[in-house]
Amino acid sequence: MALTVKQAKSATSREKPYKLSDDKGMYLLVHSNGSKYWRMDYRLGDKRKTYSLGVFPEVSLAEAREDRDEARKLVKKGVDPIHARHQDKMAKSGADSFKSVALEWFENKMTGKSDRHRKRAMHILKADLFPYIGNRPVSEIKAQELLSALRKIESRGAFDIARRARTTAGQIFRYAISSGLCENDISAGLRDALKEKPSVVHRAAITDSVEFGNLLNAIYTYQGTPTVCAALKLSALLFQRPGEIRHMEWSEIDWENEVWSIPAEKMKMDRDHIVPLSSQSLTVLTELHPLTGSGRYVFPSQRGPSRPLSDNGVRTALRTMGYDNQTMSAHGFRASARTLLDEALHIRVDYIEHQLAHAVKDPTGRAYNRTKFLKERKHMMQKWADYADSLRAQNQSENVIPLARKPLER
Repeated sequence: MALTVKQAKSATSREKPYKLSDDKGMYLLVHSNGSKYWRMDYRLGDKRKTYSLGVFPEVSLAEAREDRDEARKLVKKGVDPIHARHQDKMAKSGADSFKSVALEWFENKMTGKSDRHRKRAMHILKADLFPYIGNRPVSEIKAQELLSALRKIESRGAFDIARRARTTAGQIFRYAISSGLCENDISAGLRDALKEKPSVVHRAAITDSVEFGNLLNAIYTYQGTPTVCAALKLSALLFQRPGEIRHMEWSEIDWENEVWSIPAEKMKMDRDHIVPLSSQSLTVLTELHPLTGSGRYVFPSQRGPSRPLSDNGVRTALRTMGYDNQTMSAHGFRASARTLLDEALHIRVDYIEHQLAHAVKDPTGRAYNRTKFLKERKHMMQKWADYADSLRAQNQSENVIPLARKPLER
């Protein structure tokens, strides 16, 4: 039997909460303190749920029934009225905007990432996504809108950033789906819509052993500053990225274990990296330490110890030695080592790739491990340094011109 307004008004508190039934699952819940709440029980799937319809008398019996009927229509369609109300509130407050959801995603999902990864993601959001779709409700954004924002990134030639922005947007849309704020990840269908990155023009590198020996000889006889000379030598011996070499810090050198530990925030792949130091590398560092060891950087800038060596330091030295842009680059030491370690020293490619800090996966699909093959890589790095010495010695002997001997007098 349906509840009347008179019954609702006259209901008094009892020792325990009790219900006064209306119909279609609705009832008035009377608490022991005298407060009265409209409620509706319903089933969605295999779960029994309770939907709040307001407080009596602020919400009248007629208003509660009207809300109940609307809620029942949603349940009939398979929509949870609780979630629908939550979405409606967020839409009115702006909390369902792409920007709001993205910032919530960033706080919940990016806490364990490196500072570099977090900064890069936030820069993409602020510079490339928020200005175009930030204020739009996340459930209403169309694939074409996101693609338009990505095209603007592509228009400035930043193809990698465009793809990264699509990936970031996808993570946010999937987070919104799990929060009940939207139903589809519209970024998924845009993977093939983005332009391919133009073919990479490989940086100049010397991969011939004789020519590399000539280069090494030029490096070891170069008359530059001690800092630049040391940077040149370690570029050849350690074959890490130029930025990683320039930003090397004394605190990262483990003299006891003879390794250089590079933190994730300095690495392109956002993972810690270990570089074993050969005896030749340790000699270079030992000789440089009295000159720069009191500061932060192994290779400080001439402008002051608070800055690392300029990215032009090694490049300019190579030009001074006669190696132009088409012959050898600072980054080219990586390709030189990659080729000669494989072709001349016959080192296993996975050892080389690990030492280059490339994205390497094992047969089970697990990603790069910074300590993987560390013992083997230590042996490889010493073998590489010894090989470099042999190339340099061979070059020196070939450049020696024997003195002409006078014929013996009779």
